[in-house]
Amino acid sequence: MGISSNAPYLLRAARGEVLDRPPVWMMRQAGRYMKAYRDLREKYPSFRERSEIPEVAIEISLQPWKAFQPDGVILFSDIVTPLPGLGIDMDIAEGKGPIIHSPIRTSGQVENLHPLEPEQSLPFIKTILQALRQEVGNQSTVLGFVGAPWTLAAYVVEGKGSKTYSIIKNMAFSEPALLHQLLTKLADAITTYVRYQIDCGAQVVQMFDSWAGQLSPQDYETFALPYQQRVFQQVRETHPDTPLILLVSGSAGLLERMALSGADVITVDWTVDMADARARLGKHVKVQGNLDPGVLFGSKEFIRDRIFDTVHKAGNKGHILNLGHGVLPETPEENVAFFFETAKQLSSAVV
Repeated sequence: MGISSNAPYLLRAARGEVLDRPPVWMMRQAGRYMKAYRDLREKYPSFRERSEIPEVAIEISLQPWKAFQPDGVILFSDIVTPLPGLGIDMDIAEGKGPIIHSPIRTSGQVENLHPLEPEQSLPFIKTILQALRQEVGNQSTVLGFVGAPWTLAAYVVEGKGSKTYSIIKNMAFSEPALLHQLLTKLADAITTYVRYQIDCGAQVVQMFDSWAGQLSPQDYETFALPYQQRVFQQVRETHPDTPLILLVSGSAGLLERMALSGADVITVDWTVDMADARARLGKHVKVQGNLDPGVLFGSKEFIRDRIFDTVHKAGNKGHILNLGHGVLPETPEENVAFFFETAKQLSSAVV
């Protein structure tokens, strides 16, 4: 499909155009490393307030845009945000992450979940995304933000984040039919949520399967991949032109399988050399990443060298420059600024 050259850079890269520099943004770019965010957190101590009161979420989403002019502005949200709309009561504890008040462990609980109706349960999403589109115009790409079925299932079954994932793995390996029933419902809800975000103004949507890297490859193929595919395939039926990005944390052993998900862009973490990732995924697969977030604690020369290395290895087509995971809370803001400045001054000579 043709796209006008005044379309934002990230959108053009996600659609496979050859560009003179890769677009650049950061995961968690709105957050704790920024003084502006920490100041706002004093006023709104609850994460749900910060992400669900439209004017607050808009301000937070735009803090890094105003400071660094990244090529991507992502909706400030959490992967568990849609769960109350399914009938799953949750909260997000400061510094601890999501807490599910009645973890889902039975077939009856799964049957009681209702379809997501975002217009009713998530009306703030439309207000936020429309405002972001209006604010950044064609200078940046507005990204949507959703969790993937396996990762959402891990939260709702475990009841909170986990180091071992023993409760959901117990379900996966002893009651697989129950887990598949839950994953199907979650996949259909996420499909609805992705479509809604696109209709409200998201130009690209990133799906975070944060905990799928905790699965062995054969279990990834059983419990994560089919449901990623279900979401991406269903979204593509109604919104064929919106690029979709997949992130899996700790994905070095899963890259080839991730490429089967139907995502347009695969996020690569820093445990894989970008040249190796390109070779493993094949030239037709677009990639995002993959600097170690810890690099931003280094000197400017070190940061510059690592950016050059990654961009050179990724090549000048189908690469979105990013960290391999979210920016870390103590990262110096001036180093984040330098990361963006350096990335935006790149030319095809470096690539």
